Amino acid sequence: MLTFEWIIGLLVGAVALSALARRFGIPYPTFLALGGSVLVLVPGAPDWTLEPELALALFVAPVLLDAAFDTSLRELRDNWLPVAALVFFAVAVTTAVVAVTTRLLVPDMPWAAAVALGAIVAPPDAAAAVTVLRQVRLPHRLLKILEGESLLNDASALLIYRVAVMIAVTRHASVETLAPAITLTMLGSLIAGYVFARLFMQLSEHIRDVPSAIIMQFATTFIVWMVADRLGLSGILTIVVYAITVARTAPARIPARLRVPSYAVWETVVFLLNVLAFVMIGMQLRPVWEHLEDGIRNRYLLVAVAVLGAVIFARILWVMSYNTVMRLLLRRANHRREQPLRVPTVKGGLVISWCGMRGIVTLAAAFALPEPFPYRDLILLIAFAVVLGTLVVQGLTLKPLILALRLKDDNPVDGEVAQARVAAYRAALDAISKEPSEEAEVLRLEYSALLLRADGENGADIGPELPADPMRRRAIAAARHALIELRASGVIGDDAFHRLEQEFDWAELSAQGAGIQATKN
Repeated sequence: MLTFEWIIGLLVGAVALSALARRFGIPYPTFLALGGSVLVLVPGAPDWTLEPELALALFVAPVLLDAAFDTSLRELRDNWLPVAALVFFAVAVTTAVVAVTTRLLVPDMPWAAAVALGAIVAPPDAAAAVTVLRQVRLPHRLLKILEGESLLNDASALLIYRVAVMIAVTRHASVETLAPAITLTMLGSLIAGYVFARLFMQLSEHIRDVPSAIIMQFATTFIVWMVADRLGLSGILTIVVYAITVARTAPARIPARLRVPSYAVWETVVFLLNVLAFVMIGMQLRPVWEHLEDGIRNRYLLVAVAVLGAVIFARILWVMSYNTVMRLLLRRANHRREQPLRVPTVKGGLVISWCGMRGIVTLAAAFALPEPFPYRDLILLIAFAVVLGTLVVQGLTLKPLILALRLKDDNPVDGEVAQARVAAYRAALDAISKEPSEEAEVLRLEYSALLLRADGENGADIGPELPADPMRRRAIAAARHALIELRASGVIGDDAFHRLEQEFDWAELSAQGAGIQATKN
């Protein structure tokens, strides 16, 4: 019973912290990190444990799939160079700087363990940054670069992590002997992700009830990760390819009545996993913290602060160096081009440099280290300190920095929305143009009015609702009030009430397109 009480208390506390974060426009992982650090100091807190092998599958697989599902392949192609520079070189530079810094402060730590630590703290979590960026209307290209980095840098960082852990644990392997296996792993993961996605889409076509469909989405995600792991493949790369492939084919096959509730469930689960990750790491650190002597504790804290500084410095160093070099090269190249290429700006470089908040992947990777791993306790402490430090230092100052730089959003999405809305509603009108019924005539009037507004100069600003939606919402509200009175007076029972309530709910949702879109974004 005590465990259940703690679970309820932690969930309520997490919801309160999330609401507080929204109130102040701060990424909610910042407050979750602060809450996890409080658990380290709370006497009598439960001592829950989780198998290290389960950490990456439980925390990373669904979070990564959720991010990959919304990834635009077009945006990745358009921004492949800056994304690749962050995914490969920024991760490599951060890993190297952290490894050298740690070795200078802890000379007894093996190089493989130091590199593993560098890989653990190397990948930023763009979810925290995007929470802030969407509040201040950052230029669209910068937002997409950060989202692309967040999706793919986990794969590059955890590949380094995996090799370093193997070398540290076995002490016989080397990068040279593992290189062919790594290449095969990468290719196999790409193929496996695509095959799994095709199999899932074939299976999902036969599942039409909402609970079963959502359960299968989560079960398949974990199955894909576990099978990839058993085959020696990269779970992260397999999940990324799997999710992107499903995202490109699912909209034409999955009906709205399955898609809408699944979005809400996935958003809830991702939030819950973030809560669980910070709670579990806090509980793992409490016995470590209590058993350290004062002298060693102070030394570990010094190392953690130094690594935090190295992480922030390495990202700024790489991003601004890349930014400077590319500005010089592109300015020279643009003199010979009819259509000049986009030149990165100093302001954009500063924002990307400061979007280095770490999150759930860093916590999960640290937690997944095997028990006998060298300096595991120190690595756990450093990982949590880096996550907490970056979320507090950068998470709380990112919005003021962006506002001070006065960056403007070019906002190409609204123009594309207007263009696509016109094309979509013209197709809708064509589909019912020959229908002679009264219902078709009503729909033609609605779609024609919406198309007329969309064709105007401010087509991007009309919103996704139909012209009659405000009146429809008032009518549904009146119908719902009458239904409630009928049940209250005993004219109808609860079975009839709930059946009609569901009908009105779907009708109300269809008349609230703007609200649904805002929730999804």
